[in-house]
Amino acid sequence: MEFTNRTAVQEFILVGFETGRLQRLLLLSFFTLLYLLAMAENITIITLVHLDTHLSRFPMYILLSNFSWLEICYVSTTVPRMLFDLASSHKIISFSSCFVQFYVFFSLGSTECFFLSAMALDRYLAICHPLRYPQIMSPNFCYALITVCWVLGFVTYIVPVTLISKMSFCGPNLIDHFVCDPGPILALACPPLATAPLISQIFMDVLVILGNIVFVVLSYGSVIVTLMKNSSKGNRLKSFSTISFHLTVVTLFYGPVAGLYVMPSGEIDSNVIKIVTVFYTAITPVLNPMIYCLRNDQVKEALCRLWRRKIDKFDAQLDLTLIAQAIIRSQKGYK
Repeated sequence: MEFTNRTAVQEFILVGFETGRLQRLLLLSFFTLLYLLAMAENITIITLVHLDTHLSRFPMYILLSNFSWLEICYVSTTVPRMLFDLASSHKIISFSSCFVQFYVFFSLGSTECFFLSAMALDRYLAICHPLRYPQIMSPNFCYALITVCWVLGFVTYIVPVTLISKMSFCGPNLIDHFVCDPGPILALACPPLATAPLISQIFMDVLVILGNIVFVVLSYGSVIVTLMKNSSKGNRLKSFSTISFHLTVVTLFYGPVAGLYVMPSGEIDSNVIKIVTVFYTAITPVLNPMIYCLRNDQVKEALCRLWRRKIDKFDAQLDLTLIAQAIIRSQKGYK
């Protein structure tokens, strides 16, 4: 089958949120706050893990710091453009920019799927095979696992995005969304639609999302069974508390994503699709640091240690300043 790029459309218009001026300003303020919170929280996690020698030794926190960097990239792919469109009447995006956003957006989402599986693997090894865990999850293996997640994430959607970009778009050019999502883009393709891009996109969505969901479910299922069999009540409650945070993050991400890209979505209202997309692109990156780290005792202790070091450093600098001022005063008095 041939895919000739007979593209008449050179740019698209992102419809975004069709609201009045006041509602647009409220949405702009709300999403700006979410974006700043997401950036601040995830930067805090990265900084904390890299500065605290205690946390940086644990594979779980190495994975979490890289996951936070992924969240920064993920939220920055869509939200700044959405803020720009809300703040101005210029909603035009070029054909190439649209497909670049499409590719990066889905590649980062795919990378997040693999990261959630890597974190599930880490918890499985730590709880189900504690004696072998230090040898298996060595720093080299941990960084290799992180590299595999990034590579798989960005390789996965090369073929679907390339095939869809080579379809013909003859107009109209209104994308009923605030991001370049495949559903609204394919709705603008000129008939007859080629089947290869559609099949490729659906296949990769199902393979990546369902494959990682199955892996995560099996991993945490094994963890729960092991905890029920072998752990004391105190250790069991502590481990279940940690696992519950992980499962919450998994549910918050996979719930809306599976609903949009795996289940049939032909009858879903476009406004519902936008709201669901906002949830996993803008709200989830804010919630994840809170759930994963900021309610974690080890992270709280690391924050306290970092804060004490800052205070001690400030006190030491203040003491040196006072001593220097005293010396200067004494020299002036001597003269």
